[in-house]
Order: sequence, then structure tokens, then C-alpha cells
Amino acid sequence: MKLRIGLLQMHVELGKPDVNYAHALELMEKAMKHEPDILVLPETWNVGFFPAEHLDELADKTGERTQEMLSTFAKNNNVNIVGGTVAAKIGNDILNRSYVFNREGKIAETFDKIHGFSLSGEPGYFRMGDHLAHFNLDGVACSMAVCYDIRFPELIRREALMGVDLFFVPAAWPKIRNTHWVRLNQARAIENQFYLAAVNQAGRSGGLEYAGNSLLLDPWGEEICRLEDEEEIAFGRIDTDVIQEVRSQINVFRDRRPDIDKITAE
Repeated sequence: MKLRIGLLQMHVELGKPDVNYAHALELMEKAMKHEPDILVLPETWNVGFFPAEHLDELADKTGERTQEMLSTFAKNNNVNIVGGTVAAKIGNDILNRSYVFNREGKIAETFDKIHGFSLSGEPGYFRMGDHLAHFNLDGVACSMAVCYDIRFPELIRREALMGVDLFFVPAAWPKIRNTHWVRLNQARAIENQFYLAAVNQAGRSGGLEYAGNSLLLDPWGEEICRLEDEEEIAFGRIDTDVIQEVRSQINVFRDRRPDIDKITAE
């Protein structure tokens, strides 16, 4: 399967959801001129990461606004959307939540970020997720993690073992740790031998400068495309037949030792 993926490296205004929803829609409309099969947005694009004092009032209530916009756009434009994440208020909880829509505008997956970034105080404001993500877009097995989740390889490997061919990582990753951002995503692609689309925020927001450097990586960890540090849209093609070629050469899934926890140290 060959697919064209659009990476929407967006500048987000902290605490200004009306501005951000309008801007996200503008970028998606611009991207459709290049006929992508999948559009990917960054983390917390509706409010930024994150307006702590006003988060409760700014979060998308029940996720309704986000779902309506993305669903309608996906259906009207015949495109799959991996909706980055938004701050969504579900009941009494606020979640760092991703909505994924297929070409028919139907929800393919709802996923909540699993690991809260303690340095920012995220676990004190968001309820973290408790399930993995698995969905199909145009017949391709997909999964995802969000930003800080990428530092936990055991999580990504669990998802890879489910037969994932395409992995998404929306993020709000700061420029000061850009080297980590690039290398961690490359490592996850290499060790799990899948395509990886990592889409970050860009520019300065709320006093923090974001790294940009969104990436589309092949199963060797090689860059299909890579953006710089300002707002930008880029496109790259994947071919899932390549995955089998890679795994036939270095078959880590065949050669791995699931019983490694039973091996004792001397």
C-alpha cells in the first residue's frame, strides 16, 4: 500500500482556541491542494501546551468541537485525519486526547496520552490514558503515542507486536531538547521497523520555543522528509511493501527473546 502523508507542523497560540481551530482548518485546506491520503496535526493544537490556570474553561467540552470539525473535513475532502491531540474535558476530567477519522468522517480511534510529563506538571491537570491505540487507515495497520510517550520504548514495542506498519507521534516538544526528539523517533522507527510520522508544534508559544523538526521516517529510520523549526506543511510517501523487505533482512521480531525476563544475571 502506498500512501501520501501530510505533516502539519503548526504554530499554536497558547490559550486561544478560536484562533487555533480557525488556523488548523486553514492549514488542512491548504494541505488538500497536494492530495494527501492522511493529514497529521501536532499535540494540544486547540489550546497549546498548556494554559494551566484556564485549562478547565478552555478545554473542548466532551470533545464535541474537535470531532465536528475533523469529521466534517474528513468526509467532505475524502481524507484520513490523525487529529494530533486536543485538551478535551470528558466528564470531570481533562484529557490529552487524539481523535482519528477515516475518509468517511467516522472515528477510527480515540486515544489519550499515557505518560504525563511531570516536569511541566501535566499529570496534575490531565488524566492520563489507560489503553493502547490500534486502527486501520486505508487498510494499513496504525498506532500512535503522544510526545513524552516516545521516551518509553516498552510501550511502543507492545504496540508494534500487534502488527503495526505506520506509527504516529503528535507532539509539543521544546527546541531545547530537539536532539532528543529526532533521535528518539529514529530509534523507535529502527527498532520496530515501521514507518513513523512525528508531527511537532513550531515557533514560540506562551514563552516556550518549540522544536518543529517534524519527521516522516522509513523502517530503516531514514528521513523521507524533515521540516525545520517554523510553521510548515510537508508531504511524503510511504510504501508498506518496504516493511517486509526490511524485516526479511534483519528480522528482529523473529529473533527477539520474549523470555528475556526469565534470564538471570550472574
